[in-house]
Amino acid sequence: MFSRDKWNEIIEALSANPFRTLITAFGVFWGIFILVILLSASQGLQNGIKRQMGGLSTNTMFMWTQPTSKPFKGLPQGRSFNFKNPDVEALKRDIDGLLYVSPRNQLGGFRGSNNVVRGEKTGAYNVYGDYPEFILQQPMDILKGRFINYGDIENNRKVTVIGEGVIRELYAPGEEPLGSYIKVQGVNFLVVGVYKSISNMGGDAEESQKQLFIPFTTFQQAFNYGDVVGWMTITAEDDKPITDLKEDIFKLLKDRHTVDPTDDRAIGHFDLYQEFKKINGLFSILTAVSYIVGIFILGSGIIGIVNIMLIIVKERTQEIGIRRALGATPAVIIKQILTESVVLSLIAGMAGIIFASFVLALINLGLENAPNSDQIPIVNPSVHLGVVVIALIILVIAGLLAGLIPAITAIRVKPIDALRTE
Repeated sequence: MFSRDKWNEIIEALSANPFRTLITAFGVFWGIFILVILLSASQGLQNGIKRQMGGLSTNTMFMWTQPTSKPFKGLPQGRSFNFKNPDVEALKRDIDGLLYVSPRNQLGGFRGSNNVVRGEKTGAYNVYGDYPEFILQQPMDILKGRFINYGDIENNRKVTVIGEGVIRELYAPGEEPLGSYIKVQGVNFLVVGVYKSISNMGGDAEESQKQLFIPFTTFQQAFNYGDVVGWMTITAEDDKPITDLKEDIFKLLKDRHTVDPTDDRAIGHFDLYQEFKKINGLFSILTAVSYIVGIFILGSGIIGIVNIMLIIVKERTQEIGIRRALGATPAVIIKQILTESVVLSLIAGMAGIIFASFVLALINLGLENAPNSDQIPIVNPSVHLGVVVIALIILVIAGLLAGLIPAITAIRVKPIDALRTE
């Protein structure tokens, strides 16, 4: 590999007809370019989904009550019931593998009547009663102040954390929200924090900035909810999928609320882990399809290299005969042909990778500078270094396969016959 004469011979063979070599190499160049672009697009879509989720804990389930669909122990079908505070403690105590169990309650909404007042300004916003760990299940950026803490929970403090959208609509430009009071359903709350949502999952990105969070215990007390829990957000430990735990959760709660164990409609739920697995499965299929399409296109380029190498061998038949007559072994001839094939494949493939990298850099630049770039579903389309290494291995193997048939053809020619070739 480090023989100057050998490399001069390779260059001479490939440059004998530059246009033909260029056209042949273009097939490999285009195949590896398409492979890298397709894999990058798939990765970009995955990055976009992750950005929209904004760090949302995916091993999570949302759970709420619904009217029963079966009578049980003298209780009628269609009976309504609610989760209670003791249910939360029972889940934490009796179900192993749960990381967070967050009870939640909600008031209002942007489609409802105005429920928040500040001075002469009013607005209709979602008001949530939450525990401090909720910010670990659905991360958000705290721009000013703080989020709810357990001191607020234990002392039933009337404090709230508000979104940027609430500030834009209820406060004058430049006005400091921290330390101010706003009125929710006639109850005054002290603003202790300002958040910005980093997740767009499950709704309008703009409306996700127009929410208020208050301590769960304060919510129940201020709005006469007693010990009612509207719904729960439950996150399992990383090594225990929530999908595997939810049947035990349902069984425990059905027993506590006298619900038929076979009533699948009494407790509604949304299994985020299960849905995320489906999304990951879809991206795995997209990646596999990208590899298949790219390799097929690359294969057409390899066929072109086989053809060009066969032509080169045909043109060099007399030269091969002379080398055989001077003592060159079949292994030397095969090694020379294979080396030429691999070099051509690698040069064309590396050119394709470099060009794809340049195109991806331009695409990323355009995405970063595009208006409303946070709404574009593709983020940082790129490929890992491992993919480039795999592509290089594919190129080497493809080059060896492309040179194998011409090499075998070359050594089948007898030296005496090769010398007679015009």
